[in-house]
Amino acid sequence: MNKLSPEERVTLRDSVHKLLTDECSENAVRTTMETSSGFDPVLWRKLAEMGIVGLIIDQPQGGAGVGPVELEMVMEEVGAALLCSPLLASGVLAAELLKALQVEDVANRLLPTIASGECIATAVLTGQSGCWTQSGVTVTAEGDASSNEWYLTGSASYVLHGQNANLLLVAANTPDGAGMFVVDAGADGIDVASLPTFDHTLRLASISFDNVAAERINTQRPVWDAVRQALDVTLVALAGEQAGAAEHCLTATVDYAKTRIQFGRAIGSFQAIKHMAADLLLETESALSAARNAAVCLADDASNATEAISLAAFACADTFVTTAATNVQMYGGIAFTWEHPAHLYLRRARANAQLFGSSDFYRERFMQQLGA
Repeated sequence: MNKLSPEERVTLRDSVHKLLTDECSENAVRTTMETSSGFDPVLWRKLAEMGIVGLIIDQPQGGAGVGPVELEMVMEEVGAALLCSPLLASGVLAAELLKALQVEDVANRLLPTIASGECIATAVLTGQSGCWTQSGVTVTAEGDASSNEWYLTGSASYVLHGQNANLLLVAANTPDGAGMFVVDAGADGIDVASLPTFDHTLRLASISFDNVAAERINTQRPVWDAVRQALDVTLVALAGEQAGAAEHCLTATVDYAKTRIQFGRAIGSFQAIKHMAADLLLETESALSAARNAAVCLADDASNATEAISLAAFACADTFVTTAATNVQMYGGIAFTWEHPAHLYLRRARANAQLFGSSDFYRERFMQQLGA
């Protein structure tokens, strides 16, 4: 892992902030979210050239080779800007899954194209139940282990950017347990359908497989252990996105409260608004601390890393929802209009809170990890 110095981290964050300020304005987000793909290919290339798409991919495989701390920091900027892109799907979840499987020849073949942005990959891990555990896998695989010729049947759902992916990493049940398979998204027998989303900046798909040819990744590691590792890194990234977006909502609303005049006074001078802002400040600072702590614990392989990740997963999700909803209230009637950006953050908050399991799921997991 390539650990950056504090100065290098500041430079990285400033660079991402500048790029997203220039290329990911509110108007750009609105334009992008109404396209069929839901992301801007030009901005995607710029993110790849900057090394953001390959941020956690090792340097020999074309990436920057940094760790969870830098990833979380970048995702705070991503959340603040409401970036529409397959970054979480391809550059985080799929990339970390390929690393976690620990099959060097497969990683060397696939990760460089993911890091460069020319290949968009995603992980196919759950079915209609949306259960992000091994019991949620609804795709089955049959084949010949000696020739590594396998065929997939079944369906999966909630596939992040599944309609944009060139490469699918599919978890499937085999006669000898869980397996992981590499599938060309354009292969015969695959049917991809876009799912409706409350958040217009999000792309989810359901994918069905009808005797689809697949390559099994012959890992010696239990497949679901690798999946859990990839999901943990993804949860840290998502927590950073949620915390960064919540902080942006609070900052924007406070700035508005200082200039919006009602009854001859700035509304920020009213005690009710002050109390709301103070409560949200506590919430957002706590969320930022939880996300950053989870990243540090994961990077250091701390004994309490899984607990820190579970805490960040529910704390950051809840904070973003609360902040985005209160944001609408503090803006007043104008925030309910389509033209105002407040609802875009609320939609992102509601969707992100369910993306890889609910807050209640991770709150329960956190309590179990504590032995309660």
